[in-house]
Amino acid sequence: MELATTLADELFAADALLFAVPLYNYGVSQHVKAWFDILYTDPRVDEGGAPLRGRPALLVTVTGGNYGPGTPKEGWDHSTGWLQRVLTDVLALDLTTVQRRFTLVGVNPALDRFTDMAATMHREALREAEIEGRRFAERAA
Repeated sequence: MELATTLADELFAADALLFAVPLYNYGVSQHVKAWFDILYTDPRVDEGGAPLRGRPALLVTVTGGNYGPGTPKEGWDHSTGWLQRVLTDVLALDLTTVQRRFTLVGVNPALDRFTDMAATMHREALREAEIEGRRFAERAA
């Protein structure tokens, strides 16, 4: 219970929150899941997020593959949706998400045919991160 209190105190003290979470084996990182599981035992953290309602938050995710609509592995990203649900519905944060897909292109030879697509996704993610980073800083100020 002491750790849960400490985690909740840290969370409540933040003016804004930045979560940078990669996809691990199609699911949420065990570290982030354990953090949330412990945090959620603090009685001040309730569904609906009263203490955090509307606080600005930015979720930045990366995936080695591409799990977006129309792809062969559509729906295999079991992390981003869970994180968005927890951060918005449980903690009630004002959340923006920036995703960077296909980070294993150039590393995994099986993905070499997607080099151009991955480069485009990289540029788009950088542009979106820059825009959302500025908005996030303004909201947090």
